[in-house]
Amino acid sequence: MSERKGAVTLRGNPLTLVGEEIREGTPAPDVVLLDNDLKAVRLSDFRGKVLIVSAVPSLDTPVCDMETRRFNTEAAALGPEVQVLTVSMDLPFAQKRWCGAAGVDKVKTLSDHREGAFGRAYGVLIQELRLLARSIFVVDRQGVVRYVQHVKEVSQEPDYGAVIAAVKKLLV
Repeated sequence: MSERKGAVTLRGNPLTLVGEEIREGTPAPDVVLLDNDLKAVRLSDFRGKVLIVSAVPSLDTPVCDMETRRFNTEAAALGPEVQVLTVSMDLPFAQKRWCGAAGVDKVKTLSDHREGAFGRAYGVLIQELRLLARSIFVVDRQGVVRYVQHVKEVSQEPDYGAVIAAVKKLLV
């Protein structure tokens, strides 16, 4: 398994990402995650929609909270052709509780807690913390990654405008 030392930082401290880095034009790896009801969900289940896959360390942190709320608002504006997924290592129970408390109903939260399969397949598993690095993947209707954004400093928000612009190119 590939390791990328210093690929991201947390409060300036370098961290190691495990897994091959996903690049634009690559077929999106199909992994199994758990939804809030403990049901297995494959990323390929969303084929036919444009996907925004937002990997976050934990919904119970301020930046992840803000990011997921923001994507919930964006999802409402983008319409039914777009599905927003937030993937974290949080337990499904915690994700469900957080969504209810935050009023998030347009973003589907999925848990990678069992095996870290998403983290490894997308190259965003932080070795030192067993959390996911803040990253965004935009996947087209055929399952090909068309946009990738890795946030170098994990404690910062992504560039939402660039993500939305990438999605809108696929909706034409």
